[in-house]
Amino acid sequence: MEKACLLQQLPWPEIAEVCEESNGFLVLPIGATEQHGPHLPINTDTVIAEKICEYASAKTGIPILPPMAYSVSSGHTTKWPGTFSLTHEAFIESVCELASWAVQTGWKKLLFVNSHFGNDSSLRVAVEKIRLAHFGKLQIGLKHTFLLTESIRSYFVSDAEDLHANKAETDLLLYLAPDTVRMDKVEDDPDRTEGKVFSYPVAQTSLNGLTGAPSLASTEKGKELFEEMGDALAEVLLRAKDEEPPLSSEYWEDLVRR
Repeated sequence: MEKACLLQQLPWPEIAEVCEESNGFLVLPIGATEQHGPHLPINTDTVIAEKICEYASAKTGIPILPPMAYSVSSGHTTKWPGTFSLTHEAFIESVCELASWAVQTGWKKLLFVNSHFGNDSSLRVAVEKIRLAHFGKLQIGLKHTFLLTESIRSYFVSDAEDLHANKAETDLLLYLAPDTVRMDKVEDDPDRTEGKVFSYPVAQTSLNGLTGAPSLASTEKGKELFEEMGDALAEVLLRAKDEEPPLSSEYWEDLVRR
């Protein structure tokens, strides 16, 4: 496997070359900075997003931006220290600004790769805004690391549908950053949202900031899950590199000039 193509390690002349070689395709890993129970670090989601993108980049050569570590984590409330959240509006504006800079500096494709459940609604709004603001100039997309395949999704929710800092996330951190995991502090906490009609912040659903059974986690499963996720993302990147709009430009190029 080759080395990942990390833009933050390159000077601008090499970035220009990478842009051309990748068909103008760029990936932005997106995580969060938030409490992850008594046993996982607050950069858990960011580590997962960054490392999976690096793995996929090493397999495909597609360049990746430095990870976005601050996003929407307000659902965790201020009950536990360690959560630093943006508002939905600030987060949407931030990723839209980054997309604008991508267009202005020659990039033609931008994929958000997100590892934080709470970012979904904001990122879908951002994708809608970006694809209209840069119509015909930038292809924009969104993939969630935990939804890359059905088997990945099923494993993530196997111990809790409303999961957080659960078995799957703990598996991954035991493999990717074992020195940051405190397995002696693990206290499983069940999913209390099953059958509920309304939506509740974590302070109303969890006793200790997690939901699931992280005590069942293992380094071995973390390696297996990580490679499955990385391989799945690499397949996505290879398809995306040469993807074009379903209809040829003759049907819509007049909109670009308006």
